[in-house]
Amino acid sequence: METLAGSLTTRLHQLASNLWWTWEPEVIGIFRDLDPDLWRQVNHNPVALLAALPAEQLVRRDPGTWGQSTCGVLHARPVAYFSPEFALHESIPIYSGGLGALAGDHLKSASDLGVPLVGVRLFYGQGYFQQRVDAQGWQHESYGHVDLELLPLRRAVGAGDQPLTVELPIGGQSLRVAAWRAQAGRATLLLLDSDVDGNPPGLRSLTAQLYGGDLVTRLRQELILGIGGVRMLVPRATTTFRPSSCSNISAGSSTRPACRPTTCWLWGA
Repeated sequence: METLAGSLTTRLHQLASNLWWTWEPEVIGIFRDLDPDLWRQVNHNPVALLAALPAEQLVRRDPGTWGQSTCGVLHARPVAYFSPEFALHESIPIYSGGLGALAGDHLKSASDLGVPLVGVRLFYGQGYFQQRVDAQGWQHESYGHVDLELLPLRRAVGAGDQPLTVELPIGGQSLRVAAWRAQAGRATLLLLDSDVDGNPPGLRSLTAQLYGGDLVTRLRQELILGIGGVRMLVPRATTTFRPSSCSNISAGSSTRPACRPTTCWLWGA
């Protein structure tokens, strides 16, 4: 892993080696503010400036993130944030409304602040329904198809670059759950997917629709999110795990953790 000084030096050298800086006042200001006197001495040459600056001085100039200075313990065990949906952008149409917007904003804020956080949600292959109103005033819903090739997602993989899957019992049968991974700034988002070869036909489509189906389907979706999500994050987990801080399951889900200072238990929905 790169040190703070190494990481910052790498980024500054990338800027200095791209002549884009010559017409970007903000980038020029970055170099100038490192050492105004030296900047003048090297005739405003960022390559020469960086060659003359010791790495220790760069560390002193880099304030880091709020998370780096106040949430050090979480770098070993990040916060896990469970929610049925995360709304990040309309081009990723697998969210509905308020709950997704709230969870998405938490993810974005954690990234901006540098708080280590992993979001866990379901992947809905048909997304959320589109609605229209006919000439008689009746509402009609229709589901589409989310094209994975057009989304910034990749398979979550484990040892040997093999797709990461977990199993859990649903309705007396065994269900395998895979995951997609998205990078949201500094934060990571895992999307659980029941559309896995070999799953029973009646269970394979459980994560197809956001808030679709009957009460049993919704309940099973929450089991996948709560129990499957924990097992995806913590290998060999059952229903109990010990993170450094309590995981959060957003309001609106009946799968809620009972929190203690160092332990969280996931309730079966």
